[in-house]
Amino acid sequence: MQILSLTPHWQDPATNFSHTWSGLGNVDQFRWLVRADLRQLLAQARDELGLRHVPACAMYSPELRVWTHALPDWRKPAAQRTKGPNWQIVDYCIEGLIELGLKPIYSTCFTPQDFTDAPATCWPDRNAISLPRDLGQWEDFVAGGIRHHIERFGVEEVRSWYFECWNEPNLNGFFNGTQDEFFKLWSATWRAIKSVDASLRIGGPSTARGEWFDAFLDWTKADGTPPDYLISHVYNNDSESVPLSPFDGPASDRVKDSPHFIGGVIRGLRKELDRRGWKGEVHWNEWGRSWFPHDPRKESVLEAAFVVKTMAEVSQDADYFAYWCLSDIYDQVGYQAAEFEGNYGLASLHGLRKPAWKAHVLLNRLGTERHAVTGGDALVNAIATRSATGLQVLVYAYPESIAAEAQNLTCSVTLPAEMRSVRLVRIGEVENSVVAAWRALGSPAYPTAAQFAELKAKDRLDEIDLPLSPANTDGVRTVRFPLERPGIALLQAYR
Repeated sequence: MQILSLTPHWQDPATNFSHTWSGLGNVDQFRWLVRADLRQLLAQARDELGLRHVPACAMYSPELRVWTHALPDWRKPAAQRTKGPNWQIVDYCIEGLIELGLKPIYSTCFTPQDFTDAPATCWPDRNAISLPRDLGQWEDFVAGGIRHHIERFGVEEVRSWYFECWNEPNLNGFFNGTQDEFFKLWSATWRAIKSVDASLRIGGPSTARGEWFDAFLDWTKADGTPPDYLISHVYNNDSESVPLSPFDGPASDRVKDSPHFIGGVIRGLRKELDRRGWKGEVHWNEWGRSWFPHDPRKESVLEAAFVVKTMAEVSQDADYFAYWCLSDIYDQVGYQAAEFEGNYGLASLHGLRKPAWKAHVLLNRLGTERHAVTGGDALVNAIATRSATGLQVLVYAYPESIAAEAQNLTCSVTLPAEMRSVRLVRIGEVENSVVAAWRALGSPAYPTAAQFAELKAKDRLDEIDLPLSPANTDGVRTVRFPLERPGIALLQAYR
């Protein structure tokens, strides 16, 4: 059995370690915020994951009726019926977030259907994705909505939100236009928002794969519409798309199936922004191992190991990282037909927490002072931190390839002599995995009430006490434990 010996350098000065993976949590589309079950999950994410801000696409979805006929005109011929803004459903969604102590990411997308003659749409609710025919009308609509929300919720509340223009305009499926047309849309949106209150924060370009940033920053500087913060999205298998991303790393990390592609893009953009002197916030508000809507490995311990590995490597290179997404309540290419079906969510349709959710929980148990670790490598390593309550070591073991057979390791970690007790929590293919418990029930597509009760009882993080070796002459204790690869484990040591 392979032995992994990790040595955190507890005696050396620590560096600041910000919990950038908490704070933002994605919902697939704004229209899902009407669901009571999703609101319950948001409350759980607030309490367990540190959720504070909620990005959600398609605030202007046809299902939210933001541009609609006036009800008193119901008997008039269609040509005589007037249309205008209607913020009732959007208000209801925002009210729900505020009641939970959360903030919306106010995303101005997509185009209200009457604002364009182009037929291109996305998703089952048929969001129009072409440039508005009249950007003046668009500006009035966006500004009017924000004025309404200030009247409804108060200016200080609205100033605490983030604003975002569009979603992935560099992908044809989300914007039926050119880069230059998107920049014109950005300009109109920026001016609409700032005309209401210049202190409101608007970010962009919200592109996939870290693309367009040089052109975007150059254009907005010349246009006088600079972003207050920057947004992008990235997945590890974006490498299949041959992206035009900035990249920091060897050519071998840019190839299909490299486990290091995502880190190269994030570091590459960070270096480019540093070169340009960017001092504002950077949000990776959509990221993950795979952008495929169906990928069963996303519900396995592999995903948990990928989450921890990625945050170990690049979490300090931006201000926020929001894994895509919080819930399987999702419908872009089809609504899933079973409780677990390889979808994007950190939680299942009924809120059962997948291994990647629990990986975020363990990340949140880390301290905010980080110590270097030796003994690991690019795939099997650890984050070592210190907090007021003790020391924490979060170990991750990621495989050489996603198709590799699982392995069993013995992990050894050194701790200072003053540590007197250690608690261990592990996530493996079965250990602390509600997905494995669901499979043990026969993978019911529609679990019964009794099955849900059983699954919820098993949807927890069990911990065990570990024995510590006597201190050696160097004042060091050692703790050992078995670890699966792929797998993760958190040690929490106390004096």
